Amino acid sequence: MSGLIVVNKPSGYTSRDVVNIIGKELKQKKVGHTGTLDPMATGVLVVCLGKYTKLTELLTSLDKEYIAEIKLGIETDTLDITGTVLEERNVRTTKEDILRVFASFLGEYQMEVPKYSALKVNGKKLYEYARNGEEVKLPIKKVYVYELELLSFTGDIITFRAKVLKGTYIRSLIRDITHKLGIIGTMNNLVRIRQGNFKLEDAYSIEDIKNNKYQILKIKDVLNIPIYCLNALEMKLVRHGNKISINSNDKLILCTYQNEEVAIYEKKDDLYKPKVMLI
Repeated sequence: MSGLIVVNKPSGYTSRDVVNIIGKELKQKKVGHTGTLDPMATGVLVVCLGKYTKLTELLTSLDKEYIAEIKLGIETDTLDITGTVLEERNVRTTKEDILRVFASFLGEYQMEVPKYSALKVNGKKLYEYARNGEEVKLPIKKVYVYELELLSFTGDIITFRAKVLKGTYIRSLIRDITHKLGIIGTMNNLVRIRQGNFKLEDAYSIEDIKNNKYQILKIKDVLNIPIYCLNALEMKLVRHGNKISINSNDKLILCTYQNEEVAIYEKKDDLYKPKVMLI
């Protein structure tokens, strides 16, 4: 079995927990996901089955959209409400200030990666350093924020929608937003509502999957990639990972042969070269 399942990850589960559950329920050995969600977070988690696990890097690169809550007046070591409280104090801000600061974060900026994350430094995950009380220089990475929309501001809770490039930590974004407001705050809730063309309203719960109420998607269902039907000679070249010449201006194409998905090819100069092999 090969394909994609869009899962609505429940709170309290790691992304790996979801992968393990689906692998067990569907009796699949090759299962992966395309973008880690924090255990407290919910929402879209795209799970790959079989040969579609080769698509993980391509799908992880898709833009992501979130609904997040900021709890004002509290700061924690994990940058979310589940962590150890480092500081609490009364804070004040205004809707006007929030909108001004949101606007200042649009575009590219340098973000410090949170210490409680799975990013590896010197072969070791950052959260392992944090849990062991070891000091480590936190990496700075370039991120991109496409949209920040204030949804509500009531009492000590700010709710907003964010559309961001891959690799953007919403916890760190919240830290940076509150610091620029001159106050403290932490992530109180997070829902991923979209990843590329995968939407929350199309996602299945763990119970749906256990009850066999789900749909397995194919590339053509979810990615805007033109299909190119290979002839026998082209198929021979593609099978060996060779470049091919195709009269097309599309950046990516899905190569098929006798109705079977064979590979995703990417245009480089005047030729197409393999990006993802599916055979």
